[in-house]
Amino acid sequence: MSAVDVPVALLGYGTVGSAVDRLLAENAEDIERATGHRLRVVHALVRDPEKERPHRPPAGVLTTDFAAIREDPSVALVAEVMGGIEPTGGYVLDLLRAGKPVVSANKQLIAREGAELFRTASEAGVQLRFEASVCAAIPVIKILREALVATNVHRVLGIVNGTTNFILTKMEEGAEYFEALAEAKRLGYAEADPTEDVNGADAAAKMAILATIAFGSRVTLADVAYDGIEAVTGAHVAAAREMEMVVRLIGAATLVDGKLDVRVGPALVDRHHPLAAVEGAMNAVMLQGDAIREITLEGPGAGGMETASAVVADMVSVIGTTGTGFLQNDACWRELPRLPPEEARSPYYVRIDVDDRAGVLAHVALRLAEQDVSIARLIQHQANGEAALHIVTHEASTGHLQAALGAIAGLPETRGAPSALPVVSDRGVPGLGWA
Repeated sequence: MSAVDVPVALLGYGTVGSAVDRLLAENAEDIERATGHRLRVVHALVRDPEKERPHRPPAGVLTTDFAAIREDPSVALVAEVMGGIEPTGGYVLDLLRAGKPVVSANKQLIAREGAELFRTASEAGVQLRFEASVCAAIPVIKILREALVATNVHRVLGIVNGTTNFILTKMEEGAEYFEALAEAKRLGYAEADPTEDVNGADAAAKMAILATIAFGSRVTLADVAYDGIEAVTGAHVAAAREMEMVVRLIGAATLVDGKLDVRVGPALVDRHHPLAAVEGAMNAVMLQGDAIREITLEGPGAGGMETASAVVADMVSVIGTTGTGFLQNDACWRELPRLPPEEARSPYYVRIDVDDRAGVLAHVALRLAEQDVSIARLIQHQANGEAALHIVTHEASTGHLQAALGAIAGLPETRGAPSALPVVSDRGVPGLGWA
């Protein structure tokens, strides 16, 4: 049986776009055997067609005219790999309205404008897929939306930014933060401007997407409380090591009594936890639910070829299900209330710098106890008339902990503002042997 020719277009032809074109060409026979279709790039939207490119497409493919893609009736599918919100968002909406399915690698666009994009796709009767927007080569969206569509997932926990994971891994090996960041740039793990990586915004957008799919309720970037790793120091890393933990930037989306909590921030992870073993630029996502108990997916979360592989997988899925209505509709079917931030609960690691004199520890413990925060473990380092208190608490509400730390900060013997990071451990504090 002869293959069906499928003309496709790309918005963007940079690192990812050119890799998509290469994969489609180099794996054309494999795709044809699996689907009976041969995908062929006929247009690629770029700003400068004359720019030097490692992989140059055939003459006539590169174009600066978006209308040439939108108005070409032969184009059966478009992959958006140009990034940004505008003009990208407008382009994607126009394509969906024109009846063209779209595959996107754009996490910020999906996280910020997903509601309008899905509504438009549904009205036009076409698919919008976005596997490459989260964790690149790890097929977590496909698994959540297809394999686990009837599973009651109640928690998503993950390391979803390879840049920060690489930096933190290097800090464990003794590097300073800025040394590790410079090496991440040199190796291509960090962008020239790594702001959204190190401040947590990149991971927050990804967690918004994962939470939306996992829980069937729209989560936008504005719904995600996030912090980055800029304030993580060698002291945090050393304290984690002494407590048999590691520091990781953790994204967590959880259903708590029917309320949704989504957050990203540095945390101390028990070395026995699966996420503690995720090193370098790797990503990992844990899915927890009633029927599945726990599934962990790990793999490369960044890189042109890795992202391109997810884009191509989505393109093949679209072609294989076109006309069936499969995954045509928005995954959101309910509106869940948000858990007030102060009600989120976790064990915490707390560092407090104080004067080294009698009675100080009792004052600190009293302020914690007044807010129902119980100490599970305490390590004290003393030098030059000062003491650094490293405390791990039993599970406590964020609101109570912050109130206690505010009171401790006001003590005359406290030097500087206390800092706190959540603790991630499947064993819980008693299981760690600290209770």
